Amino acid sequence: NGCTPFPEQGVLECLSEDLRSDREVVLACVRQDGSALRHASQDLRAARDVVLEAVWTDGYSLQWAAEDVRGDREVVLIAVARGGTALQFASDDLRADREIVMAAVHQDGTALEFA
Repeated sequence: NGCTPFPEQGVLECLSEDLRSDREVVLACVRQDGSALRHASQDLRAARDVVLEAVWTDGYSLQWAAEDVRGDREVVLIAVARGGTALQFASDDLRADREIVMAAVHQDGTALEFA
């Protein structure tokens, strides 16, 4: 398709829509680079298992997760433990959750501004 991945864009961006919707392909990509989630299909950005793998690799990939998954306590706890300021991408309810805020601030003190 003529797409040459650069480090800032990744492989998933270069793949066809069919492959971006393939769970195994997307899982393999987000396990290497959580930010690849941004190029996954809408359905896979709403898939809890896919988002968990992405935030485990890169907490900031929470920003590309579907809204429902941003309200999943376990997903958000992992995301903020990896990158405290990922708190800004959590649901409003979880941004007000003491345990989540504490985990975020423990990782990055500046995360408090997103609580």
